[in-house]
Amino acid sequence: MVRIGIIGLGFMGYTHYTGAQSVNGAKVTAIATRSEKKRAGDWTGIQGNFGPPGGQVDLSDVATYEDYHDLLNDPNVDLVDICLPTDQHEKVVLESIAAGKPTLVEKPIAIDPEAAARMVDAAEQAGVPLMVAHVLPFMPEFKFASDAIASGKYGKLKAAHFRRVIAPPDWSSDMSDFKKLGGWGIDLHIHDNHFIGLACGVPSKVFSSGILQEGFVNHVHSQYLYDDKPDVAVSCVSGGIAAPGYAFGHGYEIYLEKATIMFDFATLGGEPTLNRPVTLLDENGNVETPELPGGDEWCAAFTAELQAAVDGLEKGEVPEILSADLARAALDLCYAEAKSIETHQPVEL
Repeated sequence: MVRIGIIGLGFMGYTHYTGAQSVNGAKVTAIATRSEKKRAGDWTGIQGNFGPPGGQVDLSDVATYEDYHDLLNDPNVDLVDICLPTDQHEKVVLESIAAGKPTLVEKPIAIDPEAAARMVDAAEQAGVPLMVAHVLPFMPEFKFASDAIASGKYGKLKAAHFRRVIAPPDWSSDMSDFKKLGGWGIDLHIHDNHFIGLACGVPSKVFSSGILQEGFVNHVHSQYLYDDKPDVAVSCVSGGIAAPGYAFGHGYEIYLEKATIMFDFATLGGEPTLNRPVTLLDENGNVETPELPGGDEWCAAFTAELQAAVDGLEKGEVPEILSADLARAALDLCYAEAKSIETHQPVEL
């Protein structure tokens, strides 16, 4: 049984706690939050941009700490799950590693690439597993796509285009500090860079055009270039400049030798709109809407993410899907895109 300790009980900590209830071979044994109200199990003030609001939680069998250092010193915690704001990641991750605790930290690994490097290096030197929780590959629509590419069932990848856009958010005061978030290039678009690195491979160069704000990406169109795969075309559009009625949208078109896969979802005028479910078009002209596995719970992808972390610990290896190196490469790619926008030139990673 892997015993999980969660540090930080904002919306993401609440999501991880809820998702962990369905993980096989694990349970949450400790939480750390400065909020006395939350330590007492009153989570009614928690609300995010998806899923239900928090409620009353029975924490009678969970150790509750005001000081997260007490959680790090708790012998009944096998995996530390850090769900703090990004600017607090490095300090707490380094302390967790120093305590010898296998560590899972929410995305992005950091805003500063040098901070990410220090975290990865510390974990390697200490021999302590460090995992980064990028949830997108665990969402059924994206898992189907990455599995199709990795399996080779439909031949090699020829081209892919991804989209992830939002209107400037007004649902959370935490989203108001553009620079603290690292811009939409890091807070939002890093999902795409991570998924592209996982499914298509980390590119050798990136060529981007777009809009910078305070030195960070506000909107970007990127072409990912591969020295070892010069005939593969991968691109993405992402940013936070959509009109208010376009609160969120993401999707993809993936072109394989023997099939094309499409997906398109958006929130338009406050309504979830599935413009196109995952659709598979094969080489014979057949059009299929495959049934996707995955739970019905609002946090099912987070359960799968935590399950991967738990399974990795039990096997003694960090899954590639949670690799800190892959998360660091996604962050480096965000900075390369900003540089490419500024210089109007391809930028090597």
